[in-house]
Amino acid sequence: MNIALIGLGNMGLPMAANLLKAGHDVAGCDLAEANRAAHAAQGGRGVASVAEAVAGAEVVITMLPAGKHVAEVVLGEGGVLAHAAPGALLIDSSTIDVATARRVAEAAESSGRMMLDAPVSGGVGGAVAGTLTFMCGGTESAFARAEPVLKGMGRSIVHAGPSGAGQAAKACNNMMLAISMIGVSEGFLLADRLGLDRQKLFDIASVSTGQCWALTSYCPAPGPVPSAPSNRDYQPGFAAALMLKDLGLAQQAAEDSGAPTPLGAHALRLYQALVEAGQGGADFSAMFRFLGATARGEIA
Repeated sequence: MNIALIGLGNMGLPMAANLLKAGHDVAGCDLAEANRAAHAAQGGRGVASVAEAVAGAEVVITMLPAGKHVAEVVLGEGGVLAHAAPGALLIDSSTIDVATARRVAEAAESSGRMMLDAPVSGGVGGAVAGTLTFMCGGTESAFARAEPVLKGMGRSIVHAGPSGAGQAAKACNNMMLAISMIGVSEGFLLADRLGLDRQKLFDIASVSTGQCWALTSYCPAPGPVPSAPSNRDYQPGFAAALMLKDLGLAQQAAEDSGAPTPLGAHALRLYQALVEAGQGGADFSAMFRFLGATARGEIA
């Protein structure tokens, strides 16, 4: 297929690489010349304008920082809807608010084009490996068209429901992840104070009721899970600043819908403090290190 991918950042560039490996022709668009050059170096076509990227594209994928960027790129003058072919399928894999996702989808559908919101889980590692999870919102027919394309970049492709459902799923999932990461961090900090060996706690909790992904796959305490960021000085697989963004989206959705999320609200405050302490670029599991330093009085 002829595919346009707009947004060649940490996620978009490796996603484009996997589409190329799957045999697609990919026009990559990004504001940064270095990102366009990197896409060209991996076999794609690097272009500077949205209009050029979407010309002749059967599928247009956006991977952008926030809802305002998605709205501008899709709806704005010179944007996707102004230049994409009438039958093009639009897939937005950015993580944005539900309201914007639905607004953009309505505009796309009014123009005669299908659109999915399809945010991802799996981080940069999943983007590179082609093992992302896509949470998709849109019609059954749009999902059926998108699924073969998404399989070139992901391992699990889930149709969550109508427009906005993909973003809703991402907000709920990452709020739960943030809360569980804080809980696991607190458990290991308590174990340290009580003189309990970290590996022993891991061996017990990983097969007991404390078991969760934040423990078994991404343990925030250095030691038990060798592949976790905690064992490489919290170099990010998923940065704390991105978790803070997602928690903000979840709380916005909770306020709009009247959902009670007190732990989500508290998680947002803790991740805000972590980012304000200069750790926004560290992995979100650095919450363990941050809470320990705060308890020791190293962070006011």
